[in-house]
Amino acid sequence: MLPNTITLAVDEANDSTPVDHDLARSEEGSNKSVYYDEDHTVAARNTCTFLRTFPKQNGNFYGTLKTSCKFTKDVIVTGVNGEDIKVPLIGEANFSFPVGIDNAAATLVRQKLVAMLDRDDVMDPFHDQGQI
Repeated sequence: MLPNTITLAVDEANDSTPVDHDLARSEEGSNKSVYYDEDHTVAARNTCTFLRTFPKQNGNFYGTLKTSCKFTKDVIVTGVNGEDIKVPLIGEANFSFPVGIDNAAATLVRQKLVAMLDRDDVMDPFHDQGQI
């Protein structure tokens, strides 16, 4: 099992000045764990989710372990009609950035993913054994 608290040294501005983000385990299921970042609220998500799909053997092939680490943060952008709307900013191995977010929000989610990927003590058991 991954730790209950994961501290990420996030280079928020990508200027070699890390800021600690403490992620606290909040929810867990058989194939999913959700961590809340420090400013997460019910009205404004800021989460890190670990997902796994165990391999299925097919003949002589053991199958493939699928894992995912996903950061989600609710952000405010201006809609087509000029009104502000809340939408999710998502960072995984690929990214889905809503039009209108500022550079700091995009940099922050990228740097959090980099910081998580650099945590061998978390990512090795996650990828090698499917621990969540």
